[in-house]
Amino acid sequence: MNAEAQTFMGTTQMPKDPDWWRGAVIYQIYPRSFQDSNGDGVGDLNGITGRLPHVASLGVDAIWISPFFTSPMKDFGYDVSDYCDVDPMFGSLADFDVLVDTAHQLGLRVMIDLVLSHTSDQHPWFAESRASKDNDRANWYVWADAKPDGTPPNNWLSIFGGSAWQWDARRCQYYLHNFLTSQPDLNFHEPAVQEALLKVVRFWLDRGVDGFRLDTINFYIHDKQLRDNPALAEEKRNPISAPAVNPYTWQEHLYDKNQPENLDFLRKLRKIMDEFGAAAVGEVGDDLYGLDILGEYTSGGDKVQMSYAFELLSPKQPDAAYVADVMALVDEKAPEGWVCWAFSNHDVPRHVSRWNLPDAAARAYITLMMCLRGSVCLYQGEELGLPEAELHFEDLQDPYGIQFWPEFKGRDGCRTPMVWDRMALNGGFSAGVPWLPVSQDHLPRAVGEQERDPGALLHHYRKTIAFRHSHAALAKGTQSKVQATGSIVHFQRQSDTETIFVAVNLSGEPAQVAMPEGDWHQIGIELGSAAGFPDGRLHLGPWQPAMAVLHRG
Repeated sequence: MNAEAQTFMGTTQMPKDPDWWRGAVIYQIYPRSFQDSNGDGVGDLNGITGRLPHVASLGVDAIWISPFFTSPMKDFGYDVSDYCDVDPMFGSLADFDVLVDTAHQLGLRVMIDLVLSHTSDQHPWFAESRASKDNDRANWYVWADAKPDGTPPNNWLSIFGGSAWQWDARRCQYYLHNFLTSQPDLNFHEPAVQEALLKVVRFWLDRGVDGFRLDTINFYIHDKQLRDNPALAEEKRNPISAPAVNPYTWQEHLYDKNQPENLDFLRKLRKIMDEFGAAAVGEVGDDLYGLDILGEYTSGGDKVQMSYAFELLSPKQPDAAYVADVMALVDEKAPEGWVCWAFSNHDVPRHVSRWNLPDAAARAYITLMMCLRGSVCLYQGEELGLPEAELHFEDLQDPYGIQFWPEFKGRDGCRTPMVWDRMALNGGFSAGVPWLPVSQDHLPRAVGEQERDPGALLHHYRKTIAFRHSHAALAKGTQSKVQATGSIVHFQRQSDTETIFVAVNLSGEPAQVAMPEGDWHQIGIELGSAAGFPDGRLHLGPWQPAMAVLHRG
């Protein structure tokens, strides 16, 4: 955990460290499913506050809270109708203030999820914009005339299915929506829109937040000319940001997102964040150019500090060769950038199910992640090794899953309630009927069960996070070329004070690799780290890591 927080005039302030985000471990909380404090079946801010000691016990640096703003909840908070208030189902602004203060007292920084690319169609801004073509906010959303035959202005598609354009009878025009039809896209080519959103940023920073997770950061700005996206050849399709059954993956998204003007807005955003020592992680969703955009958005020290990479959120289990290839691409495309790695989040199936991992493999992968250059995002329940929950169609809440069922089952399976106590009603999540069913398969992995088991995965997560924080080279150091020797991925991390060698066997079979030259001393024994043999080689068991520090005497 970071240095102790400082209390000033009754409000707990975190230590001023503009570089706090570099190498940080961030714990994502999906508020609907973390803890319900009032028995209505939906998690809330007071529930989060009550469970923060568990999060702090992991040793993480920060929490990221998914949206809790006022919303009609068509996309469960990612459709915002008031950026500067809390939806009543989650509590109040006063509850949020208590949450922030409690987190800071526990040494946890607070990041919140800002959805700036679009709003709900219930937002007052949109109500005014759609009322006429000449009001003060007429240009705040992306409006376009129909083609002469009445069809949409171009071929852009929505991630949630169908055309990205929705006809509006009031204006007799189409409006753009990259997601649900009830999520109209804001027009970032309008300066007043950017000014309004930057005021939202300042509102939350003034309230004590330490940073932001920026939803769909590369969707902010569209091509002014509304040019058609070209078709993408089948052999080039790489379904990372959307499932293969979604025709969205059949286009090369040159014009509906990823526009160069976005850099100017990110610089304005960074300037405000720097006033507060805040940081942001951007979500870059793109199947072809994700790492290029990540490198562009996180370089130069004047845009966002870090950005998501989807390469380890993909359906493909990352074997040693894949990890080496991904890291080589990062070195090539984002040499000055900073990646935030994650295996799971609220949008993808949980990784232990996605990759069919045994418990030993889950340990190996989190050990590897804690040793890679970059920052880390953990998703609630990941520390318990929760598998993807299996839901019946009638239990689904996610419109994405309902649209593409059964070939794509949506995101509800990773959003089911957190399990705290195996013997308690609903796993200790709620005294009421949960908004999604509590998975019976999760109960044996509840927090209380794992706390009592010294060999549980939960304790391994704590140990790996502590190991990362105890070595400056792992948190913020440089990284050598990542290599794959058979099933073993290996590399070195270096800081001013230490050089660490890392090797992880990403296989259920024993494997060997040569130790690098030098006087290496075994570390990470608490993580199952192997020692070098007299023959100068590492003999790793299934899913076993090895870490060693170079003696510089």
